[in-house]
Amino acid sequence: MSSPVSPTASPPRLFDRARLARNRDRAASDFGNYDFLKARVSSDIAERLADTSHTFDRAFDLGAHTGQLAQVLQDSGQVGTIEAGDLSRCMVERMAAGGVTAREIDEERLPFAPASLDLIVSALSLHWVNDLPGTLVQIRKALKPDGLFLGALFGAGTLSELRTSLMEAETELTGGVAARLSPLPGLRDMASLMQRAGFTLPVVDRDPVTVRYGSPLTLLTDLKGMGERAAFMTGTTRPLSRRGLMRAMEIYQDRFSDPDGRVRATFEIVHMSGWSPADSQPKPLKPGSAKVSLADAVKKAGSR
Repeated sequence: MSSPVSPTASPPRLFDRARLARNRDRAASDFGNYDFLKARVSSDIAERLADTSHTFDRAFDLGAHTGQLAQVLQDSGQVGTIEAGDLSRCMVERMAAGGVTAREIDEERLPFAPASLDLIVSALSLHWVNDLPGTLVQIRKALKPDGLFLGALFGAGTLSELRTSLMEAETELTGGVAARLSPLPGLRDMASLMQRAGFTLPVVDRDPVTVRYGSPLTLLTDLKGMGERAAFMTGTTRPLSRRGLMRAMEIYQDRFSDPDGRVRATFEIVHMSGWSPADSQPKPLKPGSAKVSLADAVKKAGSR
């Protein structure tokens, strides 16, 4: 029998952060042709920020890619100054060329001083960190009292069609299944993590997005262009054979195509928001005594 894991043990390192940086480096020059999900989520985060009447002197866009979200927020009138950061040197260079103040930054080791920022945002990047609970704690600690975190990442329902097709193909050809797509958090997982990280008034919700493609291979091209190719640590999974890939594409076409022959791909966007604790915030009511929704409470907190 194996010994129990210490509660202070480091989480397993599933993702190779250097490999992720290389994936984004390769995607940087042509990212504008594949940034439709990033643009959608950036717009959604900006709308959620507009639901508060707060203004934020210092803000940071974490995992910014080419900086769309930073630019949107800079133009919103709610943010004084905003910086951006990404793991990819080439993405940072793209941001700097576009006039965004940016630097290389690793979400697993945030360089921020405690209570130094009023707002932290992150669009479609945090699903690649090995220690998501730890990163959320670092974000909360970097916020000033009554500071706000708004983030979005890919959730558990993302690419369910591709995941199913790969599993069925490998089971059919080899009798076993290897990890091909990243494990992603569900809605309840994120709600729990936000609470554990110490955020007040946490809100978590999902936005399922269906994208249609001419073929499953076009989806794979898009994932490469987004910088979202697999970035597992070496040795954690065996390579996928060309035969396995082609069989998976056949299954995908057969199982998940519409009458016009185009195939569906699901992306589940999980949005999260939370405030850094402050004495001025509304105190939680006793269980069962709530008179307004949690989302309304967040808006009220932002109107102070």
